[in-house]
Amino acid sequence: MPLRRRLPTIAPFAPNSPLPVPVTRYTVHPADPAAHRFRVGVTVEQPDPQGQVFALPAWIRGSYLVRDFAKHVSGLSARDAGGPVAWQRLDKTALRCAPCQGPLSLEYDVYAYDDSVRKAFLDTRRGFFNGSSLLYRPVGRERDAVELVLQRPPAPFAHWRAATAMTPAAVDAAGFGTYRAADYEEATDHPFELGDFQRVDFEVDRIPHAFVVAGRAEFDAARLAQDATRICGAQRALFGHEPALDRYLFLARVTGAGYGGLEHRASSALICSRADLPRAGAGLTREYRTFLGLVSHEYFHLWNVKRITPQALAESDLRREAYTGDLWHYEGVTSYYDDLALLHAGVVDAATYLDLLAENATRLERTPGRTQQTLADASFEAWIKYYQPDENTPNATVSYYVKGSLAALCLDLTLRLRSRVTLDDILRELWRRFGREARPVPERGLEALAQELSGLDLSREFDAWLRSTQELPLEALLSQFGVQALRRAATGDADAGGRTSQKPAGATVGLKLRPGEPVVAHVVAGGPAQRAGVSGGDLLLALDGLRIGAASWPSRMAALVPGRELELHFFRGDELLSARLAAEPLPLDTWTFTLAEATGEVLERRKKWIGA
Repeated sequence: MPLRRRLPTIAPFAPNSPLPVPVTRYTVHPADPAAHRFRVGVTVEQPDPQGQVFALPAWIRGSYLVRDFAKHVSGLSARDAGGPVAWQRLDKTALRCAPCQGPLSLEYDVYAYDDSVRKAFLDTRRGFFNGSSLLYRPVGRERDAVELVLQRPPAPFAHWRAATAMTPAAVDAAGFGTYRAADYEEATDHPFELGDFQRVDFEVDRIPHAFVVAGRAEFDAARLAQDATRICGAQRALFGHEPALDRYLFLARVTGAGYGGLEHRASSALICSRADLPRAGAGLTREYRTFLGLVSHEYFHLWNVKRITPQALAESDLRREAYTGDLWHYEGVTSYYDDLALLHAGVVDAATYLDLLAENATRLERTPGRTQQTLADASFEAWIKYYQPDENTPNATVSYYVKGSLAALCLDLTLRLRSRVTLDDILRELWRRFGREARPVPERGLEALAQELSGLDLSREFDAWLRSTQELPLEALLSQFGVQALRRAATGDADAGGRTSQKPAGATVGLKLRPGEPVVAHVVAGGPAQRAGVSGGDLLLALDGLRIGAASWPSRMAALVPGRELELHFFRGDELLSARLAAEPLPLDTWTFTLAEATGEVLERRKKWIGA
């Protein structure tokens, strides 16, 4: 039967109180960091007399791709009080043990070398794991309380510390020991970070918060704590300072280059580059602003996804895909609010916020796939498309993050124009009806609630924005709020949209290169390169007889004149090929949103929206 997801907001028992019975007990030992190996045990007190089934998730909540975590499991054995117990595999995720008397224990190794936020990782520098990668679920016993014992790694790593938002029961000063969770779902929703990390503590609504920063990094800890306090505080104010939490952690992994995050019920796992963190005296750099946007995005998921949860995903047992057309709501609306929270927190001003909006609009404008895939289809097909991009992805798909955030903008502005409610009110009501009550949201729940609370028939708008490939009415809506929208040509490869004093120059041949390589990442649908037969993966050698490098490509494009005939030489595999193509004028694919002169109702609407 489906595992119906529980969404507790407060720890169900005190650390030292007796556990309800029965209990599923896990041990996790970072046994061999050099070999990237965790040793894991699970014990079930009352196994199924017909033979206990265990299953490992195939995907992790918040990341919609089947990742088959069981492929990393080896050395599995089962035993009860009388000795070894036979077992057999049922499918790629599940196994059944022979009937036996309890307690029944499994032991197994998990290879952990995925340095992302989605799986598990262990080496001689640090460890990290999500429970969904390590913890077999005893089928039928998902509601049992859980006890997890995190063991210390062997020497020379015994000095490591551990950090997690899971409820501690009996842990030492370094964080190793026994943790408790209400059930399997909760146990797998608290990632762990192990190693030598920096910790930055701060408080929001009298709730302890912290950044746990793993990796070599020097940064302004006071600035980070100050800005995060304001951002988290603004979001908690939006939702009436609910829910109550015992703690919240940002587990941040610092690398040379990286970006991403994954939400959990009382924490989030982040990846960022060293340049993303604040430096003393540097002010609000573009990189740091982007990192704060990530912090804001994952924190907003504390409500929108982790507690305001789509029914199709909440009822999934994680063994196979769970389909919904509403990811635009859960990721797109969150993407709209992540930058808006920076404005409400006073981290950016209104003009800078409009730059951030313009950058998102530019991303959409530069995605030819927006004319091929609807937003609802992008949500539904995330399992096979979003997380498995290829060289044709920009031509065939649209991001439910990017277009979803702009659809949320259109909805918010439409509500503000035509009713007395805003998207803030819709989200607060979603929290009251569903999040606070731990009830999953039915399909198209946000659509229905927006129409109910506003009294508007928005079916035509939702059909146009979500279930068609029509362009979003950004320019028309923004003009009603005293914002001028201008679509222009890019001034260069670094122009992501927003305000600029530079002028466009050059032409285009309709292709994009991989970062740092003269290799084609993708060709633009219908552009000169595609018509000439250039393909993704081609290694560019020369343009009109002059060698091409990744560093020289932008300047070569900036010097082009529209209409000029060009000869391009490139390798495809081990074959040398050539193509003739004509440069075209730069497309008007870059948006600038600026504050315009506004008076009367227009000015009042703008003040209520962005305070400008």
